[in-house]
Amino acid sequence: MRISTFWYCLKQGIINICRNILFSLASIATISACIFLFCLFFALIANVQNVAKTAETTVGITVFFDEDMPEEQILAAGDGIRGWEEVREAQYISAAQAWENFKTDYFEGMEELAEGFADDNPLSGSASYEIFLNNIEEQDKIVERLEGMEGVRKVRYSSTAVAGLTSAGKMVGAMSAVIICVLLAVAVFLISNTISVAAAFRRRENEIMRLIGATNYMIRAPFVVEGVLLGALGAAVPLAGMYALYQRAVIYISEHYQMLTGMFEPIPLGNIFPYMAATAGCLGVGIGFFVSYFTIHRHLKV
Repeated sequence: MRISTFWYCLKQGIINICRNILFSLASIATISACIFLFCLFFALIANVQNVAKTAETTVGITVFFDEDMPEEQILAAGDGIRGWEEVREAQYISAAQAWENFKTDYFEGMEELAEGFADDNPLSGSASYEIFLNNIEEQDKIVERLEGMEGVRKVRYSSTAVAGLTSAGKMVGAMSAVIICVLLAVAVFLISNTISVAAAFRRRENEIMRLIGATNYMIRAPFVVEGVLLGALGAAVPLAGMYALYQRAVIYISEHYQMLTGMFEPIPLGNIFPYMAATAGCLGVGIGFFVSYFTIHRHLKV
C-alpha cells in the first residue's frame, strides 16, 4: 500500500466518524463498557487464580498414621505418596519434630512449662506427612485416596478454602462471559449501524469513484478504517481507566487490609497490565475490523 493511499483511507475514516458523531460515540461507549468489564473480570480471574496458586504452596494435606505403626512403614508410605503425579511435595514430620514445632508455637516465652515433658514426648504417636499438590482442585480425590491407605489414622485438610476458591473462580468466569457476550452483541449492532449510515451518506461519492475506475479496495477501505478506529478508541479509554483503577485498588488493599495481603499478594500492575492491554486492544480492534468489513461488504452496492 502506498503512503498516500494509507493517509487517504485514514482521513476518510476520520471524516466518516465525525459525520456520524452520535452513532460513533455510542459505538465507542458500548465497546468501552464491554472492554472495561472484560478488563475488570480479567483482573479478578487472574487474582483468583493467583490465590489458588498461592494456596497450592501454603495449603497442605496432613496425614497422621496409627500410633503403633513403625517409622519404617511410615517412611515407605511417604515414598509411595511422593510418586503420585498429583503430589508436588511431601514433607515428613517425625513425632520429635512435631513436639518441637508445638513448643515453638505454644510455649514461646514460657519454655519452663514444657520442661515437665522433657523425658516424655506427649506427641509420640503423631508422625505425619504434610502434602502439597500441583493442583489444589485435586484435593478431594487425593484425600479420598489417602483415607483408603492402610495405617492412616486421620487426614486433615481445608475443604472450605478449596471449595471457596473453586466456586469463586467458576462464578466470576460465568458472570463475565454472560455480561461480555451481551455487550459484544450490542457493540456489533451499533458499529454495523454506524458503518451502514456512513455508506449511505457516501453512496453518490462511491458511485462516482467506481465510474472513474476506483477499485473495491479503495471504496471499502475507509469504512474498514472507520471500524478499526472505533474499536481502537473503544479499547483505549477503558484501558486508561483500568490502569489507574487497578493501581489504586492494589495500594488501597495493601494499606487497609494488611491481614488479607498476608494471605495472598495481589498481582502487581506491571505483571498483569501488558497482558490485559494486549488482549483488550486485539479485542477492540478485532471487533471494529470484522464488523465493518462484513457490514460494508453486505451493504455497499455501487
